Amino acid sequence: MSVRFLKTAELEAGLDEIRRSPSDGGVLQLIVRRPDVGEREVVEEGDLDVALGLVGDSWSRRRSPNPDMQLNIMNARVLALVAQDKARWPLAGDQLILDMDLSERNLPPGTRLAIGSAVIEVTAKPH
Repeated sequence: MSVRFLKTAELEAGLDEIRRSPSDGGVLQLIVRRPDVGEREVVEEGDLDVALGLVGDSWSRRRSPNPDMQLNIMNARVLALVAQDKARWPLAGDQLILDMDLSERNLPPGTRLAIGSAVIEVTAKPH
């Protein structure tokens, strides 16, 4: 599939679908580890560790890893619109791709999300 940059009107046309993301009971669509800079590995299951983040991801080995920001999550509908092909989703660099409303209004800092047997906490966005 040929991928191209979408025009503003095309991006705006996808907003209604993005806004239909569930506010509760979202679905984990993809787990992606980054074993090293520029590398991506899609996995069926992942282990979350308090010190390491997503086990097998390079987050903990990066310069000055912030323990309050171990995971990146992204809305699957946004990614589907921008990436245009699901095979390109891992390139985003986010470890957890969720079909869920990830807006600060829906998930303010301090919100806890259960993902499988793990519980993660939403923190403030970096400035």
